[in-house]
Amino acid sequence: VLTDPTQMCGPILAELLSIPSVYFLRGLPCGMDSDATQCPSPLSYVPRLFVNNSDNMTFTQRVKNVLVRMLEFVYCKPFFAPFEELADEFFQNQVTAMDLLSRGSIWLMRYDFVFEFPRPVMPNMVFIGGINCDQKK
Repeated sequence: VLTDPTQMCGPILAELLSIPSVYFLRGLPCGMDSDATQCPSPLSYVPRLFVNNSDNMTFTQRVKNVLVRMLEFVYCKPFFAPFEELADEFFQNQVTAMDLLSRGSIWLMRYDFVFEFPRPVMPNMVFIGGINCDQKK
């Protein structure tokens, strides 16, 4: 199943049919893409989404990065809760969004590694930059 994992219907369908899932995405909220693939993501090195830090952070930026990470637990749970309820209905047991996402076969990342901050990735994560490019006027 080729799907965008932000809407969890594709991962649920792939798991229900026991077929591989290929995720096509720009990034997941709360850094779930690196968590689901078990990429190392140290808070002192990898900046969180929306903090506008680089990989070279000062101490205060690192503290801000940790605080943003703690807030992600609060605002991400309601985002994925409806999908987790839907998965619970289909599978008749407790399934989290992280469980479903961790079963992805290939992650097609729609950004270019050159333009993003350096971070560790797993072998099943493939960068396909240039998909979102638009010609300047």
